[in-house]
Amino acid sequence: MPIEKFPAGTQATVLLVDDEPNVTAALRRILRNRPYRVLIAQDGRQALSRLEENPVDLIVADARMPGMDGTTLLRKVYERWPDCIRIFLTGYNDIDTTIKAINEGQIYRYLAKPWHDAEVLQVIEQSLAYQYAERERLRLQQLTQEQNQALQEINGSLERRVQERTVELAATARLLERANRELERSYVTATEVFASLINQRLPQSRQTNQKVIQLVQAFCQAHKLPEEDERNLTMAAALYNIGKLTWRDEMIALPSDRLNKEQRNLLRAYPGIGQDLLMALDPAQEAAVLIRHHQERWDGAGYPDGLSGDAIPMGARLIKLAVDTIEMEMGMIQARPLTRQDALKLIKQSAGRSYDPALSKAFIEIAASMTEDEDNTDKSILVLDTHALEPGMIMMKKLYSKSGTLLLGEGKMLNQRLIERLQNLESHEEGGYKLHVRRPDSEEIDG
Repeated sequence: MPIEKFPAGTQATVLLVDDEPNVTAALRRILRNRPYRVLIAQDGRQALSRLEENPVDLIVADARMPGMDGTTLLRKVYERWPDCIRIFLTGYNDIDTTIKAINEGQIYRYLAKPWHDAEVLQVIEQSLAYQYAERERLRLQQLTQEQNQALQEINGSLERRVQERTVELAATARLLERANRELERSYVTATEVFASLINQRLPQSRQTNQKVIQLVQAFCQAHKLPEEDERNLTMAAALYNIGKLTWRDEMIALPSDRLNKEQRNLLRAYPGIGQDLLMALDPAQEAAVLIRHHQERWDGAGYPDGLSGDAIPMGARLIKLAVDTIEMEMGMIQARPLTRQDALKLIKQSAGRSYDPALSKAFIEIAASMTEDEDNTDKSILVLDTHALEPGMIMMKKLYSKSGTLLLGEGKMLNQRLIERLQNLESHEEGGYKLHVRRPDSEEIDG
C-alpha cells in the first residue's frame, strides 16, 4: 500500500531504537529521501522519553539492548500508545524473543538482521499506510456514528415537528370546518332574509316561506338527509316564490284557480324567473335548479319544462309537496283555505299524478304529525322573553317579527348588543318576543 495514502501535508514521525549507533545510522540512511521525521534513541528509557515528548507514528526497536530489551519496550509502548505501529528488529536465530515480542508487544511486523534496504523501506511504508487507513477507518466510523446520532436527533425532531404540525393541521381543519359550516349557515340565513324581503311585498295571508321552510326542514331531519341537501332545500324553500316579485299586486292576491289566461302564463313563468334571478349567486345554484322545477308534475303536465317522474329532481318534488300544502292551507290555490288534514288528503288523492307517490306517503306522515307550536321536549332549550336573555345564549329556533321578517337565525350566538336591539324592536310591536335558546357548552365557549 503506497505511502501517499498518509495524509497530505502531515509528516510521519519514526522512532529508531538501538544501542548500536551504526544500526540507527544505517536505518536513517534508508529513510533519508522519504517524507519522515526521524528520531533516534539508544535504549528503552530514552525511547520512552522521546514518546512522551513527541507524537510518534511508528517505532523500530532492536530486540537486544542493555537495561530494557526490545520486547519490554514494545510492551510498554503498546500499553501506553497502542496506536503507534511497532516493528521488531531481531536476528535470525532469536525466534523465542520474536515470539515473546509478538505476544506481549503486539508488534505489527518484525525485521531480521541483516536486512535488505528495500524490504525495510517497504515494511515501514506499508506499516504507515496501514496506520493511516486504520485511523481513517476509525475517523469515518466515528463520523458515521456522529452523523447517525445527528440523523436520529433530526428524525426525532422531524417526527415531533410532524406530530406537532399534524396536531396544528387537525386543529386548523376543525376551525376551517367550523368556519365553513358557519359560512354555509350564513348562506341559508341570507336566503331567509331575502324571503323576509319577499314577504314585505306580499300580504300577510300570502307569506308562505317560513311555513314551507318548517315543513321541508322537518322532512330533512326526520329522514336524516345530508347537510348539503338540507341546506339546498332550505334555500329553495325560502326563495321558491322570488319570481312572483315580477307580478302586479292584484295578481299576487288572487288564488290560482281565478287567474285569467295572461295571468296563467305569468304563473307558469315564475319558477324559471326565480332561477334566473339567482344566476349570479353561486352558493344558491343547486337551490335555483330546485326552484325552477318545483312546479313540475309527476305525470309531466307541470311547468316550466314538462318534466315527469324521476326526471324531476327529488328536491323539487319535495318542495312542491310543501308549497302546495301551505298554499292550500292559506287559500292560494283555491279560494277557500283548507285545514292541514284536508290539504294532505288532496295530496294523497293526487299522488301518482301531481306528486311522486312514494315521496308523498313519507311527506304526509311528517306533515300530519306537525303542529303550529310543538311542545318543547328538549329540557336544554329555554323559552325566554328578551329581558331574560343573557350574552352567550344560542338561538335554537328562528325568530321572526310580527310582519314576518327574519330577525335571528338558528345557531346564532347572542351578545349584549343583539339583546338590546331585540328589546328596542320589541317596544315598537304589539306583544313580546319568545326566543328558543340554550346555554353554550364548553366547546362552543372555547371555540
